[in-house]
Amino acid sequence: MAFMEKLISHYNVLLKQYNDLIVNAFDDKDFFEYTENLFTAHSCGIEGNSFSVNDTRELNEKGLNAILHNKSLLEAFEILDHFKAYEFAFSNISQPLTESFIKELHSVLTFNTLKFTKNSEPGEYTTTDMAAGDTLFGDHKQNIALIPKLLEQTQLTMDKGELHPMLISAKFHYHFIYLHPFRDGNGRLGRLLSNFILAKKQHPLVIIRSEEREKYIEALKASKRHRDTAPIETFFFETAIYRMTHEIAQKKNLTQNFFLKLKPTQENEEKKTKSEINKRQEIKNRGRIK
Repeated sequence: MAFMEKLISHYNVLLKQYNDLIVNAFDDKDFFEYTENLFTAHSCGIEGNSFSVNDTRELNEKGLNAILHNKSLLEAFEILDHFKAYEFAFSNISQPLTESFIKELHSVLTFNTLKFTKNSEPGEYTTTDMAAGDTLFGDHKQNIALIPKLLEQTQLTMDKGELHPMLISAKFHYHFIYLHPFRDGNGRLGRLLSNFILAKKQHPLVIIRSEEREKYIEALKASKRHRDTAPIETFFFETAIYRMTHEIAQKKNLTQNFFLKLKPTQENEEKKTKSEINKRQEIKNRGRIK
């Protein structure tokens, strides 16, 4: 069996366990919020936002009434915009991938942050060529012209149902990132759309941890170097497998530790009771001797 086939098989087996032990055991609203906080913190963290998962959860619960220690207002608005975009996307899960949809999603995602970027408008494509780090993204007009085709082909592939959803998500992500159609927010939007694709097929979100940023970028670059999406596909599968494995283990360990802590207490109580019985018996025996 080829490497990718083994990876897919491992993922599929784990997915069933994850759905049984985690997804189906949660209240839908609670799991939605848990995933929203986790995904938002890490996706924004990849772009340099300093909010931790706990900071993000507090902001989600309290809004700008949350006490922000050493956090900028711009970072807070970036997180708040991401919440709104996440909720907009997943409340429109039956929506097909179209230009109007991704533009509206981008508008929500960058509503309070893009206004600080010169010559930029939320929901509108870039009017200049783009670069990030050591990567040039090519002629912006040519890239933007390819977006409708990418969306149409991705939607068609989803509708056919012949390709694994994770492969569709990863392939789309690679092409979208390198087309880089917006002035800002392409990474956050790309990760959101990739998870939108997965959610359409009832798969859990791929949450790329902020500490995996370099590995994530290298997977994208390797795919570009080799003109082959296998590196980013592998990264997506491995990231998803890590999340499911970690959360399943976390749940099992907490349950086991709870019972392990109870067990010594029960044993101690039994020993204590037995000791008291022995002492009472000794006292009785002494009384008989006298």
